[in-house]
Amino acid sequence: MSVNKLRLGPLPKTENLKVTFTCPAGLKADLERYAALHAQAYGEEVDALTLIPHMLEAFMARDRVFRRATTG
Repeated sequence: MSVNKLRLGPLPKTENLKVTFTCPAGLKADLERYAALHAQAYGEEVDALTLIPHMLEAFMARDRVFRRATTG
């Protein structure tokens, strides 16, 4: 499987705030697998918790209804 085309690209450096959430065990396992593929694709180790905010940000950026509602 080619991993150089993951939807989530290299991670930018950002200021972070801590947020805690609960997710199903299957989702956590998927996040860990995605983190492993991301590390393989971009040559930088990353854990699942680091990926979550970037995935949410990408999801929200692509949600047209949300974008229209928040841009006036």
